[in-house]
Amino acid sequence: MPVQVEPDRTFREALAAANRPLAGMWVCSGSPLIAELCAGAGLDWLLIDAEHSPNGLESILAQLQAVRGYPVQAVVRPPVNDTVLLKQYLDLGVQDLLIPMVNSAAEAKAAVAAVRYPPHGVRGVGSALARASRWNRIPGYLARAAETISVTVQIETEAAVADVEEILAVDGVDAIFLGPSDLAASMGLLGEQEHPKVRAAVEHCLMAAKTAGKPAGVNAFNEATARAYMDAGASFVLVGADVALLARGTEALADKFVPTAPDGGAPFGGTRDTPSSY
Repeated sequence: MPVQVEPDRTFREALAAANRPLAGMWVCSGSPLIAELCAGAGLDWLLIDAEHSPNGLESILAQLQAVRGYPVQAVVRPPVNDTVLLKQYLDLGVQDLLIPMVNSAAEAKAAVAAVRYPPHGVRGVGSALARASRWNRIPGYLARAAETISVTVQIETEAAVADVEEILAVDGVDAIFLGPSDLAASMGLLGEQEHPKVRAAVEHCLMAAKTAGKPAGVNAFNEATARAYMDAGASFVLVGADVALLARGTEALADKFVPTAPDGGAPFGGTRDTPSSY
């Protein structure tokens, strides 16, 4: 007899059960080993990113498998809000999606439709072939599929901020996530995610989510900013990234043990300027 299995808890359910903001980190390396290492760190959630990171279907699948044995939520960000690509992600077994660059209620509705089977959506039916249903070992998967998936949409432009109340009102949007870096760029403030206008826009969206009764999250690598957003109502926050931690950690190691060249630079013609935080 085949083993019958149940789907994992969704990010929607984890947020509903939480009594504090959930702290997470980006997983951008594309490495299942690094993903597993991060999964055991004690954080609440991981964001496996394919928008700005070298991740394809095969590496996402490997990372999902690597982190599944740990008490951490695995959220995956695709590169684009595309029906065909989202179908592939879902069939891989992605249960929690963070959809980037959702600028309107219409785009949010398209994302929700992509994760639901007809007649409630447009997701293609291939569960017998897919890890999503554990190859039909999850009883009644087709009828239950929508409840096994959470959809978080990313608010990261002025247009999205202007339409945030309508986006939040879309049935099937479980949460919103604020991206201050792209939001700053859309406001003509590239690289200034701490600018008062950007922070005010983020806090406006946090308040809108609270009014709508839905969770809102935000990206904030600066600890003081992250805690301020938590105090302002953020239910989940990304507070670091695997690649950033490795970059800064290796730079600190080099600073300790590699002599600085007389001209103030590093040996071999390199420089020691530390890049700004994300």
